[in-house]
Amino acid sequence: MCHICAEWKIQMGNHENNKNQNIDGRKRMSELEQINAALEEALEAAKAANQAKSVFLSNMSHDIRTPMNAIVGMTSIALSHIDEKARVQDCLLKIKTASMHLMSLVNDVLDMSRIDSGRLALNEEEFSLADLFHDIAVIVRPQAEQKNQMLQIDIGQILEENLIGDSLRLRQIMVNIIGNAVKYTQEDGEIKVQIRQYIQKDAADEGKKDTLILEFVCADNGIGMSKEFLDRIFVPFERVNNSTISKIEGTGLGMAIVKSLVDRMNGQISVDSKEGAGSRFVIQIPVTVADQSRRAISLPEGKTVLMAESRDTRVGQIEEYLKECGLTLVQVRSGLEAVTWLTEAQYENHMPCAMLLGQELSDMPVLELASHVRQLAGRDFPILLVSEEDWAQLEYRASRAGVNAFVPCPLFKSRLLETLSELIAHKAGTEEMTAGASEDFGQYRVLLVEDIELNQEIAVEMLSVTGVQVEVADNGKEALDKFERSPEGWYDIIFMDIQMPVMDGYEASKRIRALPRKDAESVWIVAMTANAFVEDIRLSRDAGMNEHCSKPVDPERLQEILRGRFL
Repeated sequence: MCHICAEWKIQMGNHENNKNQNIDGRKRMSELEQINAALEEALEAAKAANQAKSVFLSNMSHDIRTPMNAIVGMTSIALSHIDEKARVQDCLLKIKTASMHLMSLVNDVLDMSRIDSGRLALNEEEFSLADLFHDIAVIVRPQAEQKNQMLQIDIGQILEENLIGDSLRLRQIMVNIIGNAVKYTQEDGEIKVQIRQYIQKDAADEGKKDTLILEFVCADNGIGMSKEFLDRIFVPFERVNNSTISKIEGTGLGMAIVKSLVDRMNGQISVDSKEGAGSRFVIQIPVTVADQSRRAISLPEGKTVLMAESRDTRVGQIEEYLKECGLTLVQVRSGLEAVTWLTEAQYENHMPCAMLLGQELSDMPVLELASHVRQLAGRDFPILLVSEEDWAQLEYRASRAGVNAFVPCPLFKSRLLETLSELIAHKAGTEEMTAGASEDFGQYRVLLVEDIELNQEIAVEMLSVTGVQVEVADNGKEALDKFERSPEGWYDIIFMDIQMPVMDGYEASKRIRALPRKDAESVWIVAMTANAFVEDIRLSRDAGMNEHCSKPVDPERLQEILRGRFL
């Protein structure tokens, strides 16, 4: 009996072992299946990524060759018609357009590379929301006008205009979104942009400070996107592929960069779209308010401001802004009505404190009215133009017509009230408050440090327009020697390249700052370099530089730096 029990126990034990082994085997099989499924998924993702990159490289080959072909072709045409000024000018304008497009393609690729490697840094600095959206409007309006599109930019509730953040990246986000709306909207289409701020209360933590949110909305009635593409819109290298837009160029990186930047700023982005019905993008980004004193605004309460504008879209907004300062707005819709009103006011001795010219009148161009008003009201009467037009194209004619100042749209309250206050306070009828005018800096001396001869020639030509005296050094060591041998105060500003033989710009700047002479600390050193990323700007400041000017050099940026130094 004991022998039988023992045998039975052995059999039962073997059975349990087999059972456990089967369970372990099934577990291992399940784990292997999961691993295999994950590997297959990773393999498919890698194949898709490689396929997308292959398509991207194919697209880029075409997209880069297109502007390059324009640059090379137009250069050849200009050289063969060198004595025909109009022909050469036309070629140069087309070369400039192609060059800017080529640079945007290169910048997209570099940005995506830096995002992928985790090297993209945000630059936290004070900036003006009004300046930011004025820059955006200047960039995107010409694109919309080329396709005869209606681009409407509306300003909603703005609680704070002076903020802290990376204005360059914010501009990149919004220009990309609006630029896409322009590209993918048919001619004569509509694009509406809205900007507002609101307070987001933190329900989870009552003691936490409320967050100021900047909301940006861009809606168009363009070709829209399919649901399938909408699911992949933020994937790098993806582009809509259909015959309608086959000629539209781009890297397919724009929306991936936008998404990455919005995420880095702790914001949110959403998109609704339907094929044939357009798209709507909504971006919400938390912003920090700058702790800075506001410019004093002094306006005469109880006075009247006359506005000549036949369209009512912006008048209500301006009336609200002026009412907050105790001013009354009177609107006239035609030039004849404006002249009649002013004539009576002059006779009865109750002239308005200023006049605003809008976008459109029912009977004459606004600049023609400005000329009549200037003759009627005298040289000291403030005339302010409020318009969506490009001031660079209007400036000469507007100044000749008697316009004192310009406020761009989209219209921000601070910009309107500050300009109006300045005009009224100083009676600046004879002061030309024009943007971008060239000053004469002939009494100042500049040291240009640049190792490439062609870049030297370009920079010297740009600087010569301002009248400054320019000396050139071929590398950092030569610049250091020249500065050390010069009398104190000889150089007012040094434009310093970074990557140079013998001694680079960082080292040269540090050594100049370390020299035992008074002007070594006070002389302005400006980085003029192709190193244009945020980290590069920080490195230049760490080396003792005052400003940063990236290449290709923008003449307006050059003027801005000189004005900041000398005025």
